[in-house]
Amino acid sequence: MASSNKSYQTKGTVLIIGAGGVGSVVAHKCAMNKDVFKKIHLASRSIAKPNAIKKDIKKRWGVNIETHTVDADFAKKVAALIKKVKPEVVINVALPYQDLAIMDACLETKVNYIDTANYEPKDEAHFEYSWQWAYKKQYEKAGIMAILGAGFDPGVTNAYCAYMLKKYFDTVKYVDILDANAGSHDKGFATNFNPEINLREVTQEVKHYDNGEWVKTPPVMNEGSVHFTFDYPVAGPKDSYLLFHEEMESLAKNLPGLKRMRFWMTFGQNYLTHLRVMESIGISRIDPIDFQGKKIVPMEFLKALLPDPASLATNYSGKTVIGCIVTGEKDGKEFTKYIYNVCDHAETFKEVGSQAISYTAGVPPVIAAMMLMTGKWSGKGVFNVEELDPEPFLDTLAQNGLPYEVVDHEPLPAKI
Repeated sequence: MASSNKSYQTKGTVLIIGAGGVGSVVAHKCAMNKDVFKKIHLASRSIAKPNAIKKDIKKRWGVNIETHTVDADFAKKVAALIKKVKPEVVINVALPYQDLAIMDACLETKVNYIDTANYEPKDEAHFEYSWQWAYKKQYEKAGIMAILGAGFDPGVTNAYCAYMLKKYFDTVKYVDILDANAGSHDKGFATNFNPEINLREVTQEVKHYDNGEWVKTPPVMNEGSVHFTFDYPVAGPKDSYLLFHEEMESLAKNLPGLKRMRFWMTFGQNYLTHLRVMESIGISRIDPIDFQGKKIVPMEFLKALLPDPASLATNYSGKTVIGCIVTGEKDGKEFTKYIYNVCDHAETFKEVGSQAISYTAGVPPVIAAMMLMTGKWSGKGVFNVEELDPEPFLDTLAQNGLPYEVVDHEPLPAKI
């Protein structure tokens, strides 16, 4: 989509698109940083959730935000809203298959763009950055900045790798990203973020990076899946499964000297059993089927049956632990560091009314927006987080509820 000559930007104004669990955290954190975010706009397909968030923000922080409806499937509708509210940046925490429409709208209006998850087609469980990287020259020409994948993983994990390279290593050789949710809620089965996206992610084929190639292994729920027990800080030993995650695609391109990279996520047996049953009966399908004379998508029906991830926050207890074990070389010497964050479900609920999964995903894009709006991150084009200075980002993130620790660690074995 060609961009117009006019730019629709007002300094200090932010437009948040998406009012789920993550969108709620984003809006709250913007309100808590009102010296940067002077005008906050929150939009979703329907007005009920934005209005509920607006009411809670007013009660907690005494800040007034404005709410809107928008169908983010359509770039023209998003562009019309952008022209109305004139944001300096759009924070996209809608659905991944809406990314390109929102990027098109930002391009048309010459407004900066931030998201937390890369694009994937609605009718295929497949995600990669190629579609969004293709906007690089158009965004450069328009003089605006797009920051991709600025959640926690991807996002903070990318910044962790960049920080390790900046502070400790000349080259990075091995990276293992480990994501543990050691929390519990009172539901028999629930997903911690959008069920449709969560189930797409964990049912697809796994791959990891090894010596310039992507090595494929069976999906998480299959008998042949690759897994091991890792002793997480605070959380303790947890079964961790090899999973493909989008930050690996950009890190493999941007980390000099990288030989191997893997992503691990914890799953309980109850969760995996439910996944296997859903897969076997076809309720996790994403293609339309005929039902009583109508077309329905089983996955969308399942989403309607499952608990809203935002509803889990009330009774959630325990921690999340997310970080990177990085092996690299400095002055010819090889050693390993572990950089990680611990976040508490109960504490995040007390602060913003959300569980830690939403919190860890929602705080980082706010900090990325702060970096852009204060000039600490600048540029024209399309960027992944590891291409930007990690220090001010991680320092500000720590001041806003997500601190990090760096410790010496043993490297994980090459074969698990």
